[in-house]
Amino acid sequence: MTAAQRRAVREWYEELKRTSNECFMPLYGCEKRYLVLCGGGGSGKSIFAGRKVLERVSAEPGHRWLVCRKVARTLRDSCFRQLCMQLAEHFPGEAERINAGDMRIFMRSGSEIIFAGLDDVEKLKSIYTITGIWVEEASEISRQDFSQLDIRLRGETPYYKQIILTFNPISAAHWLKGYFFDQPRENALTHLSTYRDNRFLDEEAKAVLEAFRDSDPYYYQVYCLGQWGVLGDSIFNAEAVQARLAERIAPRRIGSFRFDYDGLRIGGVAFEDEPDGFIRIYEPPEAGAPYVIGADTAGEGGDWFCAQVLDNRSGRQVAVLRRRAGADVFAHQVYCLGKYYNDALIGIEDNFDRFPIMELERLGYKNQYVRQSMDSFTRRLRDSYGFRTTSRSRETVISGLVQALREDITLVSDGQTLQELLTFVRDENMRASAQAGAHDDCVMALAIAHFIRGQQRTYSLPPAAGSDGWTADMREDFRRAGPEAREYLLQKWGRGADTHSAAP
Repeated sequence: MTAAQRRAVREWYEELKRTSNECFMPLYGCEKRYLVLCGGGGSGKSIFAGRKVLERVSAEPGHRWLVCRKVARTLRDSCFRQLCMQLAEHFPGEAERINAGDMRIFMRSGSEIIFAGLDDVEKLKSIYTITGIWVEEASEISRQDFSQLDIRLRGETPYYKQIILTFNPISAAHWLKGYFFDQPRENALTHLSTYRDNRFLDEEAKAVLEAFRDSDPYYYQVYCLGQWGVLGDSIFNAEAVQARLAERIAPRRIGSFRFDYDGLRIGGVAFEDEPDGFIRIYEPPEAGAPYVIGADTAGEGGDWFCAQVLDNRSGRQVAVLRRRAGADVFAHQVYCLGKYYNDALIGIEDNFDRFPIMELERLGYKNQYVRQSMDSFTRRLRDSYGFRTTSRSRETVISGLVQALREDITLVSDGQTLQELLTFVRDENMRASAQAGAHDDCVMALAIAHFIRGQQRTYSLPPAAGSDGWTADMREDFRRAGPEAREYLLQKWGRGADTHSAAP
């Protein structure tokens, strides 16, 4: 590259930086097949998308770029008008011809930009060899619409092919969230922006958006701050959940457990950090502290296995396991999770798959939740491991969770869990359930965890045998005792160190 060429590149970059928002600058270099831009109104995401399209078609010959929306007639006053204005401002002389009638832009580089609505079937049929696509208001299109566009991105070009999606997150049950955000993809980059990221937004426009904070908090959270919305009446306080989501609390560690297994017992348990791990730790275990784990199995619908870990002294969420996996993998990871959190009390739903419960028992895990059930042969009550979900118990545990989070939404930190709380609604039969297209595994595991808290000690572990006169048998008696009995034992044997005093 000559000195003149290097100077030209520097000048181009400085001009791009001067006229673009900082949060979008790294995205100009993104070459992944899918660039997914989610955000609130006024964030500048559509302006960026248009600018990136023009940067590419002006510099890279031979593109046939498709710009589309669900309805063709909405394109003229939105994307077509915007791109014409951006051409005049940033690319003077680069357009060879603009056909306003059929909305086509021909570039001097030999590239072409075509505009079409997904409702304009005949025009779409005539479009071939597409090398790039920008879908504006992508939340309006269906999963089937997207698939049809995806297969059209196959034109011959030496440059990378890309679909840019821009939209407001109107519903957390939308297929876009499940497809791109819930299951991160190697060939996709997701990006969130708000009006606060747009330094070119004038003060009057900012004031209009800010006013929604008080006049319509839900609109403000979704359409201004770009938080995923919910269609229907959320069981939980949507405004509080949205506000907690906006904090974007990051886990301290992400990964899974590694362990030694000889077919009979698990040992050598250690947590291993992995960027794509399925366990998120928000607070590490505190020595001697009591923890509770509620778990929801995948069931018949191909849902996720999920386990929620709570600090039993406060009810605060400290870790989440969520994965699509075999029941054996789930059982082994939950076993490790329980051991990691001081032999936590574990309550696993047993409606569809009892294998995790039976596997924990086989592995010798001694602190599973116990319920009373009716023996089908003797008709007598018996103790059984696991939480049984019935229409009555389901409403009970959900009501308990609603009450707990009404009093303190900060008990939950995990973003995926908060998203599910947001889409947990009353259906037409007034049954509490996940909104169509959404999941409820995190909600149900969290509800179970809160429900079983009373069976776990609310004290920390007693000191080790001998340090305060406690023997191994005394420690075991203490562990198995109920709250009143524990208090009696502590009075009888002495509290010893503060580590096993009543939690605040």
